[in-house]
Amino acid sequence: MCIANICKIKKVLKNNKADVDYCGLQDTIDIRFLDDIVSGDYALVHAGFAIQKIEKEEALKMIKIAKEAGL
Repeated sequence: MCIANICKIKKVLKNNKADVDYCGLQDTIDIRFLDDIVSGDYALVHAGFAIQKIEKEEALKMIKIAKEAGL
């Protein structure tokens, strides 16, 4: 089973990269599959790649559920 994580895009960088925040953890991911991603957006990330943009309200709900589950 594969699990994607939710992150907030902090800064879009050069070469299809972006700095992100995973509930307090900072990382850099590849955003080549999402043409319209901008700083402040939320995305699902799997294996270091943003695979789907998520609406803010939905992302916040998912983050809350994950925190309640201890993830």
